[in-house]
Amino acid sequence: MISASLVTFAMRPKKLVLGIVALLTAVSTAFAFNSPVSFSTLQVLAQMANPQKAEADRLLEQGKRQFQTSQFTDALQSWEQALNIYREIKDRKSEGATLGNLSIAYDALGDYPKAIEYQQQSLVIAREIKDRKGEGQSLGNLGLTYYSLGDYPKAIEYQQQSLVIAREIKDRKGEGQSLGNLGLAYDALGNYPKAIEYHQQCLAILRKIKDHLGEGATLGNLGNTYSNLGDYPKAIEYQQQSLAIKREIKDRQGEALSLVSLGTAYRKLGDYPKAIDYQQQSLAIAREIKDRNAQGAALGNLGNIYFSLEDYPKAIEYQQQSLTIAREIKDRNAEGNALGNLGNIYNDLGDYPKAIDYQQQSLAIAREIKDRLGESSSLGNLAFAYNNQGEYSKAIEYQQQSLAIAREIKDRLGEGQSLNNLGAAY
Repeated sequence: MISASLVTFAMRPKKLVLGIVALLTAVSTAFAFNSPVSFSTLQVLAQMANPQKAEADRLLEQGKRQFQTSQFTDALQSWEQALNIYREIKDRKSEGATLGNLSIAYDALGDYPKAIEYQQQSLVIAREIKDRKGEGQSLGNLGLTYYSLGDYPKAIEYQQQSLVIAREIKDRKGEGQSLGNLGLAYDALGNYPKAIEYHQQCLAILRKIKDHLGEGATLGNLGNTYSNLGDYPKAIEYQQQSLAIKREIKDRQGEALSLVSLGTAYRKLGDYPKAIDYQQQSLAIAREIKDRNAQGAALGNLGNIYFSLEDYPKAIEYQQQSLTIAREIKDRNAEGNALGNLGNIYNDLGDYPKAIDYQQQSLAIAREIKDRLGESSSLGNLAFAYNNQGEYSKAIEYQQQSLAIAREIKDRLGEGQSLNNLGAAY
């Protein structure tokens, strides 16, 4: 199990963040372990004497192709069928790999509790059959899901365990991935010097082993961190290096991500024409490679730019398109983002009942997928809308709920950590 890049976007009033359901717009190139596993030609030849295994492996590959085109529900069905066969023929290693893939799909759909459940099962099997590499990958994948949930201390804990195993078995690529994922977690915590340190260590390893795909992703991550630091020229420099590598190795999905990040950096610089141009290039690639998840993210980011330009009709149009895709591919996290973004637009338009309706829908999803950070942000946005509507007691009630969750998260993160993804003030 190795991993794909993750595209996330979000919008909240008057503040910028990386990656979770919160403020204006951001895209994180998540250099992670988990992407669907595949089988070699030798394995396929070996399976000719075992038709059941051959069928399970075919379903595994089919699920991988479906996942890569954002057909997450179809991928789940293919992998569930494969899992049943692997269990029937008692192929524990393939069973563990398939459980890991199911976890990825649930993570993509925003069903984090289920993602954790499947990844824990995969981890148990890896330990049972003494597959140290598989164990390290499962630990890293658990770290990624906790990262998605906003539980960064737990994410760091799992990535550190994964790093120990990678170094123990001299898995240099796995070591680089763990270091990169630690960089992402520290970036999300607002500890940018530590994030840069981990990303630079990761970059050094990947260059040494000539992993150009990982090198391109890591340069993008460094660009995102410098963007969060407010050093947009440096962010653009790293993103341009990342883009050059991705174009050279024909990584179309990665190219789309770099273009999105460049668009984000130019938006932060206030260069909206350039920001729109990069987002449109990204959208064109996403449509070409039929990556519905990336399409939705690019559309949402375009909506965010037009929101910044106060072109509300265009902002609404793009967010509605993004929402349609999120619902079509059953990506609950992206659906919650789009709903929250629409709520913020209607709030700025002064249509507070509509703003409240969208934020309530966004809040319901955050609670359903147990996204405490997103829940706090939605509650803050509801407080903002009720305050603007003149319902001050309700505004105070929602703001208090938002702050209570923010304190809970801060306690979990530890004193002195940044809460740069939280809440709307009014």
